[in-house]
Amino acid sequence: MFELPELTVIAAQMNDLLPGLVVAGGSLGNSPHKFVWYDRPSEEFAGLVAGLRAGPAWAEGKWLFLPLEPGYVLLVGEWGGSIRYHASGEPLPAKRHLELTFTTGAALTATTRMWGGVHLCETGSEHEVAYVKDMRPTPVDERFDRRYFGELVVEAQQAGKRSVKGLLTQEQLVPGLGNAIAQDIMFRARLHPRRPLAELSEEQLDGLFTAITGTVRDVIAAGGRDDERDLVGRRGGYVRLMDARAAGRPCPACGTAVAKISYLGGACYFCPACQE
Repeated sequence: MFELPELTVIAAQMNDLLPGLVVAGGSLGNSPHKFVWYDRPSEEFAGLVAGLRAGPAWAEGKWLFLPLEPGYVLLVGEWGGSIRYHASGEPLPAKRHLELTFTTGAALTATTRMWGGVHLCETGSEHEVAYVKDMRPTPVDERFDRRYFGELVVEAQQAGKRSVKGLLTQEQLVPGLGNAIAQDIMFRARLHPRRPLAELSEEQLDGLFTAITGTVRDVIAAGGRDDERDLVGRRGGYVRLMDARAAGRPCPACGTAVAKISYLGGACYFCPACQE
């Protein structure tokens, strides 16, 4: 599933390829999928987007925002699949859950293997969508500084016992992170997934903050994770340190065999020696 770094990369690529393109036609897909949620019928969507012009895109959390001007913003989020630009004449995916064609002959498609949401919002109402409304600052937001992070940890503790992984992956306390990138963050911070936040020293909190912001920046700089593809179909260049490929192999820091546990709805990969 796309996380904040991948969507940040895709938004930047959209801003190289899409601004100014005029929509010739639109469709909410040619392949029914019960786990893709739309906010309107495909026929209505098609009628609204025709003739609109693509504006500058951006990412927030696990959501991609594409203005269609004048008057609308297209949101695609919680997406586990592909978002692709197709030059004029290039074949489109056989199955797709969103399609925009442009007067130049180019097209934009989105297809999910898992689930996702597609919303066409009137400009100014895009932050009223569920999962976007009241979104907290993300790790690429200038508001996400060390002071804010400390306040977030205190708030998370007040809501009940919370672990390091719980902070990173539950309830979008840190928007845009998921189980995939959380593994490397915890490894870089040298913290066990189950470690209670209440036990962390200020030094460990400093390390966790640095691991969050540094890992997100590194994944963006590498063009996303290597198990995801960007807007033009290229694999990202960021190879995770802790994932299924690492299980049983030597820790890159100390050589201890990497362990795997199931915790909070997903697999965790960690070094039993390095991560306390």
